[in-house]
Amino acid sequence: MITCHIRYIVDQDKLPEFETYARMWLELLPRFGGTHHGYFLPSEGESDVALGLFSFPSFAAYEDYRRKAATDPEVAKAMAYAKETRCFLRYERSFFRPVGTEG
Repeated sequence: MITCHIRYIVDQDKLPEFETYARMWLELLPRFGGTHHGYFLPSEGESDVALGLFSFPSFAAYEDYRRKAATDPEVAKAMAYAKETRCFLRYERSFFRPVGTEG
């Protein structure tokens, strides 16, 4: 199993738009075989960081998701929404594997 950690730099004035974007992916990702662990938005204080976590059974399964998502109309809609609203400025993606479990 691999888990993808996405760290977003968000526009604090557009947190409702980012939440809409996140909810789109909460529904989309499982259609491609992934398990979404959720999005985490700034709660208190000054923060422009939001997090997203999701897993796939293997890196090959993740790569398959990326290929399929590239031509999916609902994914295109989510990406267009993010571009239109500019609800996040940038993101970085990291991958992790669990220790002490099979996979």
